[in-house]
Amino acid sequence: MNKEKRTEIFSRLRRENPEPRTELKYNSTFELLISVILSAQATDVSVNKATEKLYATANTPEKIFALGVSGLKTYIKTIGLFNTKAANVIKTCEILVQEHDSVVPDKRELLEALPGVGRKTANVVLNTAFRQIAMAVDTHIFRISNRTGIAPGKNVLEVERRLIKLVPEEFLLDAHHWLILHGRYICLARKPRCGACVIEDLCEFRKKVYAE
Repeated sequence: MNKEKRTEIFSRLRRENPEPRTELKYNSTFELLISVILSAQATDVSVNKATEKLYATANTPEKIFALGVSGLKTYIKTIGLFNTKAANVIKTCEILVQEHDSVVPDKRELLEALPGVGRKTANVVLNTAFRQIAMAVDTHIFRISNRTGIAPGKNVLEVERRLIKLVPEEFLLDAHHWLILHGRYICLARKPRCGACVIEDLCEFRKKVYAE
């Protein structure tokens, strides 16, 4: 796929959604961090439902740390892997208080040093909260990058690096959100909604389907 086609793809996605945003609900960088940690292998809907009650009670590192693991579990027990996530969140809050003056760091290495924060989570926080160029490749973005031909790769890291390299610069800051939302609602895994897709005529997957 050439640069002109990628430019047209992201131009259309931008026209459809000029200001894409994460569907996680948050009011601070700290809340975003916790929500993204909780969202691993869980839906944004389930996370938002749990954090609505959690953040009404505790929405700072100090307050969530004061809940303790058992106290936090009562709020997030409806989310998958809640036992492990509760332990990680409490440890993360402790580190934020003790080492970062309760402020979420804006550097990748410091974010990834927090329990429960891997590369994808760090990328979400860097991009969404701090507006840094970062590409959080989840299952949706991995699928779309390969299916459409935008940035095919054999693994998540390869796709991430190719997206950073190949997505035209003017679209880089918001590309993560456009792709994940497109994968969540249009380019579905089992049965993509090609007829409702604004980039159908530019997609490599469509060409393969029609060629068969």
